[in-house]
Amino acid sequence: MKVEEIQSYVLCINNGGYPESLEVRKIYPVLPDEKASARDYIRVIDETGEDYLYPSKYFVPLSLSADVIGALTAQSTTTSR
Repeated sequence: MKVEEIQSYVLCINNGGYPESLEVRKIYPVLPDEKASARDYIRVIDETGEDYLYPSKYFVPLSLSADVIGALTAQSTTTSR
């Protein structure tokens, strides 16, 4: 996982028929991907622990403080070991 690249988080509102990869109402970390964004996709670290592209419409962006992002990122680091 590329924890050092996480800059934001999103809330999943639609798993698009991928329940093994995305859970509705769960927060997911976002990795920057300009090409994906230009095509209305988003790169998230999903339930598999890997980053994949999904349609942006499956998520709602969250406005979080730097402290909250830091805490979530730190938690991601400890749970991925």
